[in-house]
Amino acid sequence: MSLSSHIHELKKKHQNLADAVESAQRSPGTDALQVAAMKKQKLRLKEEISRLSA
Repeated sequence: MSLSSHIHELKKKHQNLADAVESAQRSPGTDALQVAAMKKQKLRLKEEISRLSA
């Protein structure tokens, strides 16, 4: 897998997580810890994308 395709896959995962977080925050009764975990995972992906892009 080339670096650019790996970065592209990470960006897709990041976007999917962003959508999931947004959806979870809109629905009542969503577990705050689950949302926090998704946000942390999203941040880790963003940091890895930045690191690989540099």
